[in-house]
Amino acid sequence: MEYVIKNMVCRHCVAAVEAALQKAGIHDAKVFIGRVELDSEPAQEQLECLDAELAKGGFERASTRDEMLIEKTKSAVLEHVRSEAECRLKLSACIEKQVGLPFDYLSRLFSRTEGRTLEQFHIAQKVERVKELIAYGQYTLSEIADITGYSSAPHMSRQFKTVTGMTPTQYIEKLPDRESLEKI
Repeated sequence: MEYVIKNMVCRHCVAAVEAALQKAGIHDAKVFIGRVELDSEPAQEQLECLDAELAKGGFERASTRDEMLIEKTKSAVLEHVRSEAECRLKLSACIEKQVGLPFDYLSRLFSRTEGRTLEQFHIAQKVERVKELIAYGQYTLSEIADITGYSSAPHMSRQFKTVTGMTPTQYIEKLPDRESLEKI
């Protein structure tokens, strides 16, 4: 049995959904970004408790076919952004492979439902990944551009500035000092 969970975008979301499942008394679950796999059907009371716990964290179970397709599409985009091997593929091919439906159909559904294009969502997620890699402090901007599938650091920087209003260098300058964070 599988439930598609809306609004999951990272490993912290996975942990929050795992905690919600525990509070609902559902212990036979495997949690992934965007979905939960269960070995057996939970009792109605457990599902009601789960829905309440999910809502506290800003999540909910997808109930319609379109909601499920949108969440699966978002998960495919996240996989595309976070996997170096996947980000080398065309986004459309990655989404079609993971969702099993034509990209054009999913793109139209996404735009109609989400109020932004699939490409805008993809770019926003890439920029979030860039921010994450910058915060690690382990890579140069050229390395980050390569890891995230940009053709060059200048291209990444232009897109970063379009989305955030600042360059990656300006973003780095605004990050808290690592040494002061270690003292806390």
